[in-house]
Amino acid sequence: MERKHMSAFALYQTLPTDESPPVKKTPPQVVTKKRKRKENGVAVNKANALKAQLKSEKKTRMRKKLQKSSPRGERLKGSAEQQQQQQQKEEEEEAEEEECVNGDGEAGSEMVDTLLAELARVNNSRERASQLFRWLIHPVPVKPFFRDTWEKKPILVQRKNPNYYKGLFSTAEFDRILREEDVQYGVNLDVTSYTNGKRETHNPPGRALPFTVWNFYESGCSLRLLNPQSFSSTVWNVLSILQEQFGSMAGANVYLTPPGTQGFAPHYDDIEAFVVQLEGKKHWRVYKPRTDDEVLPVLSSKNFDQKNIGRPILEVVLEAGDLLYFPRGFIHQGDCLPDAHSLHITISSYQKNSWGDLLQKVVPAALEIAMEEDVDFRQGLPLDYLSYMGVQNSDKEDPRRIKFFSRIENLIKRLKNFAPVDAAVDQKARDFFHDCLPPMLTPEELVTSVQGASVTWECGQVVNVGSRIDLQTRVRVLRAECARLCSDGEAVHLYYTTDNSRVYHKEEPKSFEIQTEVDTGRSLQISSVEHSVLLTVSITNHCFFLQHTDAVEFLIHSYPEFVKVGSFPCDAAEDKVALAELLFEKGIIHTEEPL
Repeated sequence: MERKHMSAFALYQTLPTDESPPVKKTPPQVVTKKRKRKENGVAVNKANALKAQLKSEKKTRMRKKLQKSSPRGERLKGSAEQQQQQQQKEEEEEAEEEECVNGDGEAGSEMVDTLLAELARVNNSRERASQLFRWLIHPVPVKPFFRDTWEKKPILVQRKNPNYYKGLFSTAEFDRILREEDVQYGVNLDVTSYTNGKRETHNPPGRALPFTVWNFYESGCSLRLLNPQSFSSTVWNVLSILQEQFGSMAGANVYLTPPGTQGFAPHYDDIEAFVVQLEGKKHWRVYKPRTDDEVLPVLSSKNFDQKNIGRPILEVVLEAGDLLYFPRGFIHQGDCLPDAHSLHITISSYQKNSWGDLLQKVVPAALEIAMEEDVDFRQGLPLDYLSYMGVQNSDKEDPRRIKFFSRIENLIKRLKNFAPVDAAVDQKARDFFHDCLPPMLTPEELVTSVQGASVTWECGQVVNVGSRIDLQTRVRVLRAECARLCSDGEAVHLYYTTDNSRVYHKEEPKSFEIQTEVDTGRSLQISSVEHSVLLTVSITNHCFFLQHTDAVEFLIHSYPEFVKVGSFPCDAAEDKVALAELLFEKGIIHTEEPL
């Protein structure tokens, strides 16, 4: 498609950031798929209709449950009253959820920065994450979503509200990032195209400057910003909150596509995808997994030819304010219609977060322990097993093969007795903490944390040094999921996210390794891995180590409540204060009041 060349500034002026283009008539090929949405996805156009349906289903399930569980006489006597009480409870829960999403006005009537400011006043980071996710998928209720849709099928939310996600990201923000930030091709930005069934990447070396990037765009190329959270504080804030909802890293890519073009070939991903349409509109086609092997895949797919993917189960035009979710393994492709550009952000999570990924850590460790503790796992294989086992012998009817498989089955059954499941979960947690974004502090958290401490340099000297933590100081961890104790069997490590980078895996995992000698009078060593700093604290008995891990557990489990430093389960007052100061200096805890 030929276009008249425009300067970067002129092109930028033509890109709407506040209003979506006028909605034109949907192409016939999109309309013909409308009947299939009810079969294969969940199209949400009217919140009230969905809520009424859910209420009806809940009432039916509850009535059947009551009839099944009660004796006949008691059923007839109390069913009406029980149903009324249950209905009232459900309505209260729905009203509470709706209030959390909407406040006093229409959902989405406020910009994202206003929403985030309101969430900053929520005292519990878990509840903050829950409310933000409710807003993301509104009006779809959260519990039915995770029960019926998550990892199972696509869902479509059409709001007819172009301002619903306004403030999350924009083309103007994209342009600012190109001008002010060090955006590198292939690292932060991809330039792509998909024409005549061929997908190409056009990344030159070096920094992505506006003049070149906008020329690529004007020539019909799509632009993919790979890690917008590194450059946008709003995206960083949203993802850092949502990662507590998923218990898994929340990432994002931003896609800017010119009118009448397509940037990517059909493919499936290894993440749960929430496509948030920010500007313009985009035509999407979603296809079910081709085989059972492609359901919830471990890895993303290659690029597919159109002839190999069948017919879409969902075909729709997303407009600003709309949302499309599809699980990993669902093939998808999006192209722009001729009359509008498209800007969307894909929020993703749950990469390598399956039962199989956990078992990959459990089974090798269980086998190692079993070989240490059970002699049966150390006994030698039969002398002649090569003569009847293996692929070349798999068709033989040999009783020795039956006996061999029986022995293998018995050992595998016994392997579960040696499975260090909690230790394997801690390994997964360490990976998650390395993936995590650091929390974006609220104004209240900033003034009560080490980052907002009043110590400063004035008139040639340091001032406000005197404020210190004491036994009466009330503290808590900064976030519910910002710190975690993990053990490798020999030492205990305190992993934390508060000092992570906004760039994915730019730095090593952050942790304190706590080592101790159990002899009376020895010292406790707390080493900060990332800075190679060794702190030595004098102790008087071998219980110091256990007391400090207990104190950290006490802090983590007390969240969101503030607790006095003096209530830490340590014997010595100086140990309580020393631990609190260490955690404060690393940004893991903050105080209830500014120091």
